[in-house]
Amino acid sequence: MPHHREMTLAVILLAAAGTGRAADLSGLSRLTDDRVGAENALWIENPPERLFRTRREVVVADLTGPAVITMLHFALPEMAAAAPDKYTLGRELMLRMYWDGEDSPSVDVPMVDFFCDPAGLREQVNTALVNKRRGWNSYFPMPFRRSARIVLAYEGPEPPGQKLWSMMPCYSYVMYRTAAGLPADEGYLHAQWRQQGLLMGKNEYEALSAVGRGKFVGWNVTVRRPGWPSYPVDMNENFFIDGQAEPQVSFQGIEDAFGFSWGFPETENVFPLTGYWPFFKGAAAYRFFIQDAISFQKSLRVTIAFGPGERDFHEGYSHPGTTLQLSSTCYWYQTEPHAPFPPVPACEERRPAPEQMWWPEGRDPVPSAEELRARGVRLYVLCGRPEGEVVLAEKGFAARLVRGQSFAGWLPPVYHCFNDPDELEIELTVPPGAAGTLRLFAIDGDGYGGGRRQRVWAGWRDLGEISGFREGRWLETAVTPEMTADGRLLIRAVDTLPTGGNAVISIIEWISGGS
Repeated sequence: MPHHREMTLAVILLAAAGTGRAADLSGLSRLTDDRVGAENALWIENPPERLFRTRREVVVADLTGPAVITMLHFALPEMAAAAPDKYTLGRELMLRMYWDGEDSPSVDVPMVDFFCDPAGLREQVNTALVNKRRGWNSYFPMPFRRSARIVLAYEGPEPPGQKLWSMMPCYSYVMYRTAAGLPADEGYLHAQWRQQGLLMGKNEYEALSAVGRGKFVGWNVTVRRPGWPSYPVDMNENFFIDGQAEPQVSFQGIEDAFGFSWGFPETENVFPLTGYWPFFKGAAAYRFFIQDAISFQKSLRVTIAFGPGERDFHEGYSHPGTTLQLSSTCYWYQTEPHAPFPPVPACEERRPAPEQMWWPEGRDPVPSAEELRARGVRLYVLCGRPEGEVVLAEKGFAARLVRGQSFAGWLPPVYHCFNDPDELEIELTVPPGAAGTLRLFAIDGDGYGGGRRQRVWAGWRDLGEISGFREGRWLETAVTPEMTADGRLLIRAVDTLPTGGNAVISIIEWISGGS
C-alpha cells in the first residue's frame, strides 16, 4: 500500500520549512508500485461536459479507488485575472465531494471558503494545507475506497455559456495516488460551511455536529458585528466529545483559540497552522490541528459562545443592534455514513451581511417625530449618533456641541454620547424666554476610569453630581423664561473623578411648558 501518511507529513513540514522547522523527507526516496494520476477539467481542451460553457454543475473528477487524492488545484477565473478590481469569485460556487457512491456529499462548502478564503476576498492565502495566489490549492489527503466524485456547482443567476466560463475557475486538476487497499481506520475527509447572525448573549453558534468515529483537524472562522467598528473576542470555543455535557476542550477567548491574545492583532499574521486577517470590520482566522487533532468515537459538537461567567457579555449582546455574524468551515475525518448536513443557505444569503448598523433589524429603534410631539417634545437629540443626532427640532430649537467630541462605540440600546475629558459643553438654541422641562440622559457605557463621576449644570442651575450610572440616569429640571431670555441655554457636564475620566451626555430632550 502507498506511504501516503509519510508523504502527507512531508508536505506539511515542507510548507512550514520557511519558519525554520525541519522538513521530514524520509519517505521521498522510497520506490513504490503505486501510480500517480491527474484528472483535468474546466479548460477549453477538456470535453464539453467538463466546462461551464455547457452546464452550471461540472464534475471535475470522477475516480475509481482505492486511492488517495493528494492535491486539488483551481485556477483563477479569466475575469478575475483580467480585472481583479472589478470581479471576485464569491460564495456562489459550491465545492462538493462524494465518497464511495454516497448520495449526500461529505464536503459541502463554498469553494473559496474551503481554501481559507472566506467570501473570496483574499488575494493571497498561505497555510500548511491550503493556499491561494492566482489559484486555489489544497493538500489535504483524501482517501477513498471505491470512488470519488468532485463537483463544482454554480448557484448564481448566470446561465451556462462563455460569460459563465469566464466567471468560474478556468482550469482544474485533481492529483491522486492509487493504493492496493486502505486500512480499516482510514477516515474520509469531511468539510462543512455554516453562517449565522445571532444575539450571542442569548444563543450559541454551532459550527459542527458530527456523528460517527473521527477526528477534527481544523477550521476557519469569521466574526463581525456588521456596520460597527468593534466586535467581542470573549467567546469560548467548545468541543463536546461523544455526547458529554461539558466540553472536553474549551478555549477561553476566540483570538486565543487561533493563537493570539488581547484581541486579534492590528495587522494580518499568516502562519502554517494558525493565522488571522481583518475581515470587513471584524476578523477571519484559521487553525489546523495536526499534532493535536481532536478524536471522537461517537460524536463531536463544536460551538462558539460566551462563557457562563461572562455576565456582562450575555447581557450586552442580547439587544437589537448587537447581532454578530459568524461563518465557519470545519474540516474533519470520519467513518461513513455521516450525519446529514444542515441545508446550505441560498446563494444570496451566503454573502457577508452589509456594513449596516442595526443589521438585520434595519433601523435604530428611535422614537418618531410624531411620537415625540405627542409627548410635547420640541427638541430631541441623540448625542453622537452617527446616523443623525437631531431627531426632532421644532422651529426655533437647535443644539450645538461647543466643547467635546462624539462617540458611538458602546453597546445598544444607548451606544452614543458627547464627551470630554474635562468639561463637556452643549449649547441649546430656544425661542427667547421659552419655558419648559429639560431632560438629560447620561450613561456610563463602559465604566471608564473605574466608573464615571460628573457634575451637571443647565444654565446657572446645578443639577448635582452623579456616579454609579452604568445603567443610565435621567436628570430633569424646570427651565424658566429668565434662564432663556437671550434664546440660549448652556448645558455643562464636568468630570469630577479624582483619577480622571470623562464627562458624558447621551440624550437631550426639551418638553414644552408654560411661560
